[in-house]
Amino acid sequence: MVSGRLITCRAERALRWAGAAVAALWIAVAAPGAAHAQACDRPLYLTFDTGHMEVAPLIADVLRRQQVRVTFFGANERTKAGDGSLGDHWAPWWKARADEGHEFASHTWDHVYWRADLPAVAGQPQRFRVRASAGDQAGRDFEWTAAQYCEQITRAARRLQALTGRKPLPLFRAPGGKTSARFLAATRSCGYAHVGWAPAGFLGDELPSGQFSNDALRDKALRDIRSGDILLAHLGIWSRQDPWAPAVLEPLITGLKARGFCFETLREHPAYKGWIAQQG
Repeated sequence: MVSGRLITCRAERALRWAGAAVAALWIAVAAPGAAHAQACDRPLYLTFDTGHMEVAPLIADVLRRQQVRVTFFGANERTKAGDGSLGDHWAPWWKARADEGHEFASHTWDHVYWRADLPAVAGQPQRFRVRASAGDQAGRDFEWTAAQYCEQITRAARRLQALTGRKPLPLFRAPGGKTSARFLAATRSCGYAHVGWAPAGFLGDELPSGQFSNDALRDKALRDIRSGDILLAHLGIWSRQDPWAPAVLEPLITGLKARGFCFETLREHPAYKGWIAQQG
């Protein structure tokens, strides 16, 4: 009987140890998902447009450290290293961001600005004056139909999918945020909803650093940002002498978290959730 009780006790201890190990493993695996599943009562939507990419690795480090997921809008822009922001040189960077759970959408392939609606002509499709700021045609004005502009959106989206292995969101951001009602109706008709940003969400990384210091931009954002705002920054701005990123990014994120804000991607944004589900 003593021998039997000893075996039973050992078996019970083994089961307790096994149960504890399984519980610990479950916590380790499920914790990130569980944390994300918690209600986000004061959401912000941080977005990044492409740029010269020099600060992209540092931005990725901050986002990983802070466990913040964002939405990236990609165009094939000129970079300080490599063959364009959507080129092969940066392919591993994009794939790593997909593995971390970020979302992606188009910023047009050649970073093409809408400049004006052209007068309607009976029997012809609506046309728009546009200007590319990247690629072989940079700096030139063109008169495009909606179909031609939509091909620019789609080309960047397809490249993002090839780089990340994830289907981009059916969203796009027009360079400079420049649009018109006709232009937005046209791009929506080919499957893309436009995403701008909140007034306070313009984080100022495009502004001259001589007039707008990093400290001033950070303090303004912390003061003015409100729940539900879409925030805009870039993966490198050529004209700014004192780079905004990553200097401002981490203190801004930690400061916003301290104020009770949390971060979600545009997939969760109430203005776009239905559209994204509808487009599949």
